[in-house]
Amino acid sequence: MSATEGAVGDGSDAGEADDDQLFVLTAVLLTPGQFPSVLGDDYPEVCAKLRLEPYQEGYGLVLGQDGRGARWTVATEDVTLVACAIAAWDCGMEYDLSPDENSIVAALPGWPLALAVAAPGVPAPHDPAPEEGDPEPLTPPDALEWGPAQRRLGADEIALQWAAWREQVDGEVTFVAPGMKPHPGVRRVLDEARAYVEQPPPPGRVRSSFAAGEARTLRVDGPGWSMVARTDDIAFVLLDDEPGEVLPVGRGPELPTLLQSLEAMAARPA
Repeated sequence: MSATEGAVGDGSDAGEADDDQLFVLTAVLLTPGQFPSVLGDDYPEVCAKLRLEPYQEGYGLVLGQDGRGARWTVATEDVTLVACAIAAWDCGMEYDLSPDENSIVAALPGWPLALAVAAPGVPAPHDPAPEEGDPEPLTPPDALEWGPAQRRLGADEIALQWAAWREQVDGEVTFVAPGMKPHPGVRRVLDEARAYVEQPPPPGRVRSSFAAGEARTLRVDGPGWSMVARTDDIAFVLLDDEPGEVLPVGRGPELPTLLQSLEAMAARPA
């Protein structure tokens, strides 16, 4: 997953700072409609991995280094502050992201995302020395392996680069059109996604975000699979059982109705 990176301050006074001061490098939102997919298929699963209660209001996750260079992920209840910072950084503006101590609910060792930046004036990023009772440091997934985390990251990339992926599909190629033998993995994904309409899954399993025109981009996840779709177009499916494969699903007779139903129940970014 690609995080919004924007250092807060120039870190020039890092050498004089308290070792416990956090030099912020980036931040992401953790809400039912928007969360780091690398950590789980739904919002409660991600919260559980971070030892957080799955409150509807969500959290902001702030990633940075302390004065010794150690990696930390800080969870704050001030979602609005983090959202404003991310929006400012996306526009190339500076923003002093300094959550109030009373809003901080957890400080976890490590980073769940791979960052290509580091705070100037402090030692290179490293995991803090463990203390008794500390959880294992958060670490990004191994890019050379294939599993649920990599599958979800692949779906993230398709959602971000929809036009490029769509160009690779010749017309309306589909695994589920009449007269064609359905791909068993895709068939299972469509059946399980349809079951979500009848029995709503945990929050975040179905998410909707902006797309061009009147369309929406849908992200649907389940045990061993991810689906990315445009409500006015086709879908792409990724499976744990098929490493690195991206399976296109054409409109056909059933996909439009399914996507419409999923959009009606989807969580949206705050």
